[in-house]
Amino acid sequence: MDSFNMQFLYCIIIIALGYLLKRRNIIKEKDGEGLARIIFNLTLPSLIIATFNGLKIDNSLFMLIFVGFIYGILIGFVGLFFLRKKSRKNKGMVGMMIPGFNIGLFAYPLVEVIFGKEGITYFGMFDVGNAFIVFGLSYLIGSFYSQEEVKLDYKTVISKLSKSIPLMTYISVVILNLVGLTLPTAIIDVASIISEANMPMSLLLLGIYLNFSFNKSYLKLMLQFLGIRYGIGLLAGSLCFLFLPFDDMFKYTLLIGFLLPTSVSVLPYSVEFQYDQKFVGTLSNITIVISFILLWGIANVMM
Repeated sequence: MDSFNMQFLYCIIIIALGYLLKRRNIIKEKDGEGLARIIFNLTLPSLIIATFNGLKIDNSLFMLIFVGFIYGILIGFVGLFFLRKKSRKNKGMVGMMIPGFNIGLFAYPLVEVIFGKEGITYFGMFDVGNAFIVFGLSYLIGSFYSQEEVKLDYKTVISKLSKSIPLMTYISVVILNLVGLTLPTAIIDVASIISEANMPMSLLLLGIYLNFSFNKSYLKLMLQFLGIRYGIGLLAGSLCFLFLPFDDMFKYTLLIGFLLPTSVSVLPYSVEFQYDQKFVGTLSNITIVISFILLWGIANVMM
């Protein structure tokens, strides 16, 4: 457990560093916009390429892709139902944060400590389905509610999805994996080097946008978001763990997966769609703290 706790401590230190750099005016909050675009369009796609290179996709684990995708859709629409009376801007800002999980940046290091390489394989499969939610559904929700009277026909949807570089990267590398093709070694090597920057840059971005002096009128909205996300997640994860006829690792993946923090991608989305970045950053950090506490508790019970 010491290694597990140290992983989280390192994350907190990097987030705090980003916050201190902002407080000292060494980095300004507006600089986060450029950093967000670099993460979204370069380091995150590189992480996807490096992670899926050589990954053996077991047919028995394809169910995790399906579950990750379906759960994201269900909780996304449930969230929009509960937010139906909110303003268009608030509905989009919070609605895009409800589906989708932070797996690559938050879960992988901690899961490897608890379960080893087997855990990475299971969570990697879950993350494939999650990717379509994060870079598809969340993006569409944020985009749709960011402007008045936006109509999304199928051509608009396809156009928006095709512009999501991480989603297109996921689709490409999964297809290549399934047909047995691999990218050139030079591309993999470069992607691996760039991907190393993804975690610290993303955590620094959280620190840059960290601000707990949010408008108190948002408090009810924040509590509603946390209730929807963790209430439904804990219920769904517990039911899956108790009743699904699969191996323990499969069930632990869902139990933990449904309780992970909101995706870091909502930060670049908040910049692109001109939502309240301080609110999104603060709420994202709150989910990191809550998810770690829950994950730490589950790990202690298991171990």
